[in-house]
Amino acid sequence: MARSQPIAFLDARLVDPETGYDGPGAAIVVEGVIADVVRRPQIDSLSGDIRRIDCGGAMLAPGLVDLRVKTGEPGAEPKETLKSASRAAAAGGVTAIVIQPDTDPAIDDPAMVDFIFRRARDIELVHVYPAGAATRRCEGQRIAELGLMREAGAVYFTDADRTIADSKVFRRVLSYANGFGAAVAHRPADPYLSVGACATEGEFAGRMGLPSVPAIAERIMLERDLALAEITGGRLIVDQITTEGALESLKRAKDRGVRVAATASINHLSFNELDIGDYRTFARLDPPLRAEADRQALIAGLASGLVEVVVSAHAPAPAEDKRLPFAEAAPGGVGLETLLPALLSLHHEGGISLVTLIRAVTLAPARLIGLDAGRMAPGAPADLVLCDIGAPLRIDADKLISKSKNSPFDGRRLQGRVLLTMVGGRIVHQAEA
Repeated sequence: MARSQPIAFLDARLVDPETGYDGPGAAIVVEGVIADVVRRPQIDSLSGDIRRIDCGGAMLAPGLVDLRVKTGEPGAEPKETLKSASRAAAAGGVTAIVIQPDTDPAIDDPAMVDFIFRRARDIELVHVYPAGAATRRCEGQRIAELGLMREAGAVYFTDADRTIADSKVFRRVLSYANGFGAAVAHRPADPYLSVGACATEGEFAGRMGLPSVPAIAERIMLERDLALAEITGGRLIVDQITTEGALESLKRAKDRGVRVAATASINHLSFNELDIGDYRTFARLDPPLRAEADRQALIAGLASGLVEVVVSAHAPAPAEDKRLPFAEAAPGGVGLETLLPALLSLHHEGGISLVTLIRAVTLAPARLIGLDAGRMAPGAPADLVLCDIGAPLRIDADKLISKSKNSPFDGRRLQGRVLLTMVGGRIVHQAEA
């Protein structure tokens, strides 16, 4: 990537998740890396060839790393292309995205992994990494070519939204991936209890007449996954944990030393089952929205570090797939552009420290998949976001960059406007004045 002239960010609120620092600061970027960071608003004796950016007290932090992004490319480009997803990511302060493998064809061999990398190089916006399919065509039956995909650059393995119901297959996936130093992400949902469900079982779903799944379905499958991770020694990523009961199982496993980390989607941190409202299909998600008690438990888990990573769960769906009866509508919502302001709501309203929240979308996901990212230190990659965390923002789905406009945050008022996004020392997004 071609790089611009050296840049100095001055008078910033510097947030460094590696050291836990949150305070006045300034940074210099040279040749795609952070050359210097100081914990004061100004840097003395800057040479004349350095471009100065006055941050005006806005937050300067590492760019976000989103571990769960779905696109339509290859196979369903009208939903989302890698280019439109990359542009949406840049607009949201996300500098690295991990593409899910349930495309058409699936990312289940090294040639498909290489295709994603080549497309990303052609687009030249944000960092794009593929997750490899755990099983062939994400069908949960035959193990995919994990070793060759890992060698080609797959950052972890998953069947995305599909559960691997066969315990023998999942055990082999964990063991095989572990041999290559890779983690396996899995959605904990009993497939037999979950089939056909679009809501969480309870009084509300009953009154709405919606096919529902009991919350225990998540805990049942998670207990199995944790047991298999324990006996194999494999690294498990719990893909979008959502229920209080599952969080209890997760804590017990961590206390036993099981190699497990959990992600939560910003959707389940922000909404509960009542947000379905009058059959609002933008709130038709997978996993379905849960009870308020589950949402609060999830926020507490994030604050304590039990839940380590927050993802956008970006899942584009065109209008024709959403303008259907609720149970028939495609699940999912776009989230790359709303991830950061929605996350900041937990700081403004919930009192979680800014460093804790930023760590969950920068350093923690980067370390989980072995990326050198998420740090504000000399020598670190100059992947940065500048954000006015107090700026009011009303989400208008029609104005989102994503090709699909199915945002559950449509119409919601948030705070946090991304002013600038930098990737490898290049400014890839700058807000209009």
